[in-house]
Amino acid sequence: MRVCVGTIVHHPEDARIMHRQIRSLLDAGHDITYVAPFTDCNVTPDPRIRAIDVPRAVGRRRRRALKAARQALKRGVEGADLLIVHDIELLFRLPRRRPATVWDVHEDTAAALEAKEYLPEVLRRTLPSLVRRIEARAERRLHLILAEEAYQERFAKSHPVVLNTTYVPQRPPAPSGGNRVVYVGHLSKARGAVELIELARRLLPHGIRTDLVGAADQEIRPLLREAQREGVLDWYGYVPNQHALRMAEGAIAGLSLLHDVPNYRQSMPTKVVEYMARGLPVVTTPLPAAASMIDRVGCGVVVPFGDVDAALAAVLGLRDDPGGASAMGKRGYEEALCHYHWPDHAGEFVGRLEEWAGKPVTSSREIGVLEAWHAI
Repeated sequence: MRVCVGTIVHHPEDARIMHRQIRSLLDAGHDITYVAPFTDCNVTPDPRIRAIDVPRAVGRRRRRALKAARQALKRGVEGADLLIVHDIELLFRLPRRRPATVWDVHEDTAAALEAKEYLPEVLRRTLPSLVRRIEARAERRLHLILAEEAYQERFAKSHPVVLNTTYVPQRPPAPSGGNRVVYVGHLSKARGAVELIELARRLLPHGIRTDLVGAADQEIRPLLREAQREGVLDWYGYVPNQHALRMAEGAIAGLSLLHDVPNYRQSMPTKVVEYMARGLPVVTTPLPAAASMIDRVGCGVVVPFGDVDAALAAVLGLRDDPGGASAMGKRGYEEALCHYHWPDHAGEFVGRLEEWAGKPVTSSREIGVLEAWHAI
């Protein structure tokens, strides 16, 4: 099977796209063409794929990427049996002649607009209804894969769910402990970056370092650079997922201080599962899925939204009770190994795509209201 995979929004090394889905397709013997922003992200493509470079769509800077996307996808689907797109933006740039097409729905796009502070307030109010219309039209014309069970509520029909799992080491990692905490993932206000910086300041007098591993929104970068210059924390920037998780091993805890915003309420933060897979106790805010996991498994501590004092107390409590922290890490690891190990789910994912390959879809007229979307 020949598969074209496309994104202009996500990093080419995105864990879901590259390290789970594409890797599984390659392991199954399929040929991959990958349309992604390699140059803009300073990424050398995997030699096993055919790479087509495009600009990256970031913030309001989307027109150049959108302009390049149609021609790139047109090249990418030549001779392909299947096209998988990972961005709602690419629904506007689907080639008219194309194979069976899959939209991988990563998030609740309409809900995510609330956290996009670069958007004018009027657009944050009006665009969600536009997004829902785009989703409904896409459902009639494409195959859909959902990243969360809760996303089913947005669609009229049932669609396969491919959860954001991870690769769980077959042997338990070293017990948590040491003198540092870690955060792995993108850094933004909504993801708790300001609270992470303040927590790092308060942990420093206790001899505990804070490692932040991930790219950051433009507005957050100056705060991180200043904190790093002051010696408050270590910010490593973007690190490929498999390396970032190895860096996390052995920390006192993995941090997930996400805010209570609509896009996060329906989903399990992937970082929570990743910390569990690496044997780390989790310190998380009370988003429903994360809090439910912690309460059920007993693998961490739940702290109130925006409460740095509570996060500080949680970390110090874990440091001062290494036996209890180690037991939390062990329980989390065992849960992740039993239920969230990606290779256990990869075969079903690949089989579904093989089933869809070659099936015709409705001819692609441009999904409407394109100019309104350009503002995002």
